[in-house]
Amino acid sequence: MPMVEPITAKKIETTSSGLVLVLADQRVVQIPWEKCSPRLASATESQRVHAELSPGGYGIHWPLLDEDLSINGLLRAQD
Repeated sequence: MPMVEPITAKKIETTSSGLVLVLADQRVVQIPWEKCSPRLASATESQRVHAELSPGGYGIHWPLLDEDLSINGLLRAQD
């Protein structure tokens, strides 16, 4: 079975309606908070804005919410 490279992000942005991912392959994906996670869907905008992209671009951490999500997981949840 061939190994599939994980998808990474080079930039993230939070908006009032969802999360915007700028992927390493230049695609821009917008994901509504409701599709990200229940914790993010019920969080305040000020809690959501404190998102940190991991150094390798594989995941995002929200320190105020103690929430960690992978880029691959977010993209799968969108389908």
